[in-house]
Amino acid sequence: MNKPLILVTNDDGIHSHGLWAAAAALLPLGEVLVVAPNQQWSGAGRSMLGSFRAAATQFTREIAGKELIAYAVNAAPAAVVVHALLELAARKPALVVSGINLGANISTEVTISGTVGAALEAAAAGIPALAVSLALPIALHNHATGAEVDYRAAQAFTRRFAQHLLSTPRPYDTHVLNLNIPQTATPEQCDNEESGPGYRVMAHPEQTAPDSDIYTLNVDKLISVTPLSLDLTARTSFGTLAADFHRTVLQPGT
Repeated sequence: MNKPLILVTNDDGIHSHGLWAAAAALLPLGEVLVVAPNQQWSGAGRSMLGSFRAAATQFTREIAGKELIAYAVNAAPAAVVVHALLELAARKPALVVSGINLGANISTEVTISGTVGAALEAAAAGIPALAVSLALPIALHNHATGAEVDYRAAQAFTRRFAQHLLSTPRPYDTHVLNLNIPQTATPEQCDNEESGPGYRVMAHPEQTAPDSDIYTLNVDKLISVTPLSLDLTARTSFGTLAADFHRTVLQPGT
């Protein structure tokens, strides 16, 4: 029986050490295929810039004593995922992991994140997806490969949540798990994760709701696990909204 195929990608580019740390963490769980942008694409969101049918540069890299085939594509992260699914994967992946990103992706910033954008693109193709980010100083976010970063805790959590997604059906309306890990985390904390929804980024995280991803990551210094949905439709009463439109838009002045 074939091992599950796990596609690993990111938005920091093919040379990011976080990408290869994720690949190494996932090796025990299945067959790993690495396909990533050929350069830095932080902040690309789910954009389709570049060509997802462009030629990919193939090379091999030894990770944990195992030789992995990898591809670098001149495209944004979401487009890279499309390219990987259409052109490079021999079969449909059982899981897509995007990361390990250099810097957190929390709150309303998730719609900006190329890391999350790649995961959402995988989810749109019906594939369980995990976005993984490690909170780091801003200086490391866009112009570094993260060679000096300790990824051991991030690897432990990446493996654990990937294994969960490979073995457990996702709850309704959960298309991506957005995992954010504080820099102070240790592998031994793997049983202490906290989850919470997204809130707007503020200058003083201690003033945000205690169940928010901001508070969990920046104040409690715990791992934040946020379920994300592809459905961006507002959770509001359509009947009330229609009545308001009818009164103020279709019949103004009445």
